[in-house]
This record gives sequence, C-alpha cells and structure tokens, in this order.
Amino acid sequence: DPKQMKEILRAYALAIRSLARRDILWHLLWPGLLSLVVWVGLAIGFWGPLTDMAIGVLNGWDWLHSWTASSDFGAGFVAVTVQIALGLAILPLIYVTAAMLVATISLPLMLERVARTDYALLEERHGGSQAGSAFNALWAALVFAVAMLLSLPLWLVPGLGLAIPLMLTAWLNRKAFRYDALMMHADRDEMRALAQRHDGSMLLLGIGCAALAYVPVVNLFAPAFCGLAFVHYLLAALERHRKESGWVVVEAAQRSRP
Repeated sequence: DPKQMKEILRAYALAIRSLARRDILWHLLWPGLLSLVVWVGLAIGFWGPLTDMAIGVLNGWDWLHSWTASSDFGAGFVAVTVQIALGLAILPLIYVTAAMLVATISLPLMLERVARTDYALLEERHGGSQAGSAFNALWAALVFAVAMLLSLPLWLVPGLGLAIPLMLTAWLNRKAFRYDALMMHADRDEMRALAQRHDGSMLLLGIGCAALAYVPVVNLFAPAFCGLAFVHYLLAALERHRKESGWVVVEAAQRSRP
C-alpha cells in the first residue's frame, strides 16, 4: 500500500530528526554500547565451549555425524558454519538486549520529550504503564530467545541464517515498541484497535529497523532509532484515528480556551 509505505518512510525521517536533539542523543547511545560490551565479553569468554556444544548437538544427527567422521572437508565445513552461525547470532542478541533497555528505560523518556514538542495537542489517556511496558518487553525477549534457539539448526541452510533472525527481530520490534509508543497517549481500546489496524505496517517498520542490526556501528543505535520510529508512526496514526472520530478538533479547541 503506497499510503502505508509513505507513513513508514515519514516515521523514519521524523525519527532521524528527533535523534539530532541534544536531550535525545544520550538515549540513542548508551543502550547499544552497554549491550555490545556485555555480549562481546560473553562471546570472548565462552566461544570455545559454545562452539563445542553446538558441534556436539549437530553430531547427534546420524547422517551428519557419519559425514563429518568420514570426511575432513565435512568436519571443517560444519565447524566453520557453526562459528559463522554463532557470530551471526551475536548481532541480534546485541540488538535485542539494547531493544529491551530502550523499551523499558530510554523510550519512555524519549517519548515524553518527543510528544511534548511534536504531538502537544494529543490527549494523554494512559492505557499502559511502566509495569506493563517492562512485562511486555520481557515477554517479547523470552519468546524471541526461545524462537532463536529452536531455529538454530535451520541456520545451516544458506540464506536462512540471515532471514530467520531478521524476521524474528522485526517481530520483536513490533511486539516491544508498539506498546511503549502508545502507553502514554492511547487508552486500552485505542491500543488494541491500532495494533490490529496497523499490524502489517508495523511489521514492515520493524523489518527496516531489524536490517540496521547488520550494519556495523549503525547497529549500536538501531534499537533507539526503531523505538522513535514507532513513536512517530503510532502517535501520527493515533492522531488520524481520533480525527476520524472527531476527537482532535475537540481537544485542540479545549486547550486553546483561556
């Protein structure tokens, strides 16, 4: 839908503009940097045992074990593939950890600042809460982690090692950030209505952000950028939703009274 794509691109553009603000910049930087330090440290410390464990699991498959046991090429291919898969797995893990920090800490603070300047006439109806945000983020992270672990054998199939984490990260973006973007301004009914109405568009928005997880340096800031993109997309959608119902005009008129 060209109209939906236009709104998605507009959300990206507004997120970039918001990142230039001094009071937003710090929240862009620290979640990704902290996540990077944690996961690189863990990878350095546990790389050998993780590689051995993964190869051991794969050798449990009789057909694969017979190939690696009888062929030096087969054993080398599996070992290299496992290390590449583990390396690729670190990128979405860095992203998801940063995304959880953004969802639970940074985004509510950024939301307050962005909404105050860009959506000042949008009434706050508080359909969500900080506790709800934390629970939603943890649940999304748990489902993401389980899906990642279950899908690891499929990463040996060429192409799926990129496609699977990309789609899972896109799902995570949609699940985590749609709640946080609306929790201050939408009521519960509006949150449900917008989630259903813009489900596909939010997945596309999340895919674009997930792709940034594979761009060096940019991936450190991608979660905060994604959170801001969801804020702009969904608050603009909430404005249109209320305008269709006649709410925005009423709110603006009431706020302009002396």
